[in-house]
Amino acid sequence: MTSIGTSENYHLPEHRIMQVAKELNVDSDRIWLHGHYIAKIHIDELISRQDKPDGQLILVTAMTPTPQGEGKTTTTIGLADGLRRIGKKSMICIREPSLGPYFGIKGGGTGAGKSQVVPAEDINLHFVGDMYAVEKANNLLAAMTDNHLQHGNELNIDPRRIILKRVIDLNDRALRDIIIGLGGPQHGVPRRDGFNINPASEVMAILCLAKNFFDLGERLSRIIVGFTYKGEPIRAEQLLAVGAMQVILRDAIHPNLVQSIEGTPAFVHGGPFANIAHGANSAIATRMALKLADYVVTEAGFGTDLGAEKFFHIKCRTTGLKPTAVVIVATLKAIQFHGGNKPNGGYGNLLKHIENIRAFGIEPVVAINRFTDDKPQELNDLVKFCEKNDTVAVVAKHYEKGGEGAKELAEAVLQSIQKNKRRKFKFLYDLNLPIEKKIEKIAKTIYGADGVEYEKSAKNDLQLVERLGYANLPVCIAKTPLSLSDEPSLKGRPSGFKIKVNELRISAGAGFIVAICGSIVTMPGLPKVPASARIKILPNGKATGLS
Repeated sequence: MTSIGTSENYHLPEHRIMQVAKELNVDSDRIWLHGHYIAKIHIDELISRQDKPDGQLILVTAMTPTPQGEGKTTTTIGLADGLRRIGKKSMICIREPSLGPYFGIKGGGTGAGKSQVVPAEDINLHFVGDMYAVEKANNLLAAMTDNHLQHGNELNIDPRRIILKRVIDLNDRALRDIIIGLGGPQHGVPRRDGFNINPASEVMAILCLAKNFFDLGERLSRIIVGFTYKGEPIRAEQLLAVGAMQVILRDAIHPNLVQSIEGTPAFVHGGPFANIAHGANSAIATRMALKLADYVVTEAGFGTDLGAEKFFHIKCRTTGLKPTAVVIVATLKAIQFHGGNKPNGGYGNLLKHIENIRAFGIEPVVAINRFTDDKPQELNDLVKFCEKNDTVAVVAKHYEKGGEGAKELAEAVLQSIQKNKRRKFKFLYDLNLPIEKKIEKIAKTIYGADGVEYEKSAKNDLQLVERLGYANLPVCIAKTPLSLSDEPSLKGRPSGFKIKVNELRISAGAGFIVAICGSIVTMPGLPKVPASARIKILPNGKATGLS
């Protein structure tokens, strides 16, 4: 439901959601209203359109961002608005925001300025309950695991080798490593446990990669919760948890329809992080959008080294999707953050991301997200640098002008689609390669690393992956988003470094192997003064401090 108390920056949607759905020719029986401006579209809408051709898929990614981000979501929304301004039937596909960054440091995930999806407050806060459904499904499985220990442990689960963690949709470092089951025999079996943030849950990844209800159940059943005393895996299906988990996720599987400020239709569905998960909105939403619109603009989290690489190797491989254009978002702020216009500085960083997209057989377009205090000469210099490297770059003004400010970018993307039709999209590695070779290929080609090093525990994990028959899965590398390397302090285009793998985790249900690198954690912490400290409710019910 649309909230009663709104913020000072609240934008009223252009149309009621029924009108937006009608423009997409969605069957009225498949529209589930959540107030006047939000609706779920039943998955049957996708099934009914299976034989219709797909539209063009446009991916928005970025250079290595600053801690505040470079406006990738804002650019995604602005580009779709820009395409609509020049007469194209376009649609937006983005992830659902998490309360962790919203109350932490980065703020909301609904865009900014005149390029936002609305109602932004509702999307950023409780929305339609998908995040809670994922949390509850994950935690039900955890509760049933501990309940099995309490009542005799017939499966001989080793409490020391339970790998499933509980999740919560907040940043809370105190929950990373905890002891549960204290208080005596009536309160469970004491063991070491911990929490991940909700977007890092395997259940979230499964929801976002599932093809339909049946596939969702099959994937949930394959989740490995832990191991027996003999080292054999215990899966969710053995704990009889899958049916209940599916029921909790029954409504969450349907994509959520909202709109931009300008009325461009938008699916906001699913929310895995890109540094600790695969970082893309649900496959069902993307596939449905491609049946409803001629041009679908979607995003992948952070830079090409994280979101885009995983979008290609995990989401595209799983779904058969193929993007026909890629936009790399750059800002002067990020250029300066990474060392200015030096070859190994900000310019070098951007060039590496251009090379990364070319490695997949796609010629990218650079969107320079303009800030009002940017100097025209520095913007011109950046455009010329891109042109010198045979890349089209456009200064985009969607933040201040909405779709009107992104029309030039939209035209450049349309031209790029035509050029990319002559190129062949390709993956960087074959699934039959050993896990080490896959990680090495990404590290050397995408990060620019000299090689990969493994902690002893990670080497043991490699043996386990191979023994259980999961070596043919794609890899999902979890590392810092603030550097091409796994060390946040290495700015620009670093060289002479190696990636250190600390741990490998099997996400059997999602269908990939997670490699934990550097000092990455799967439960973020809050900064000294979090964004939540600025949020207040006024006597009239309006909120202040919401970004």
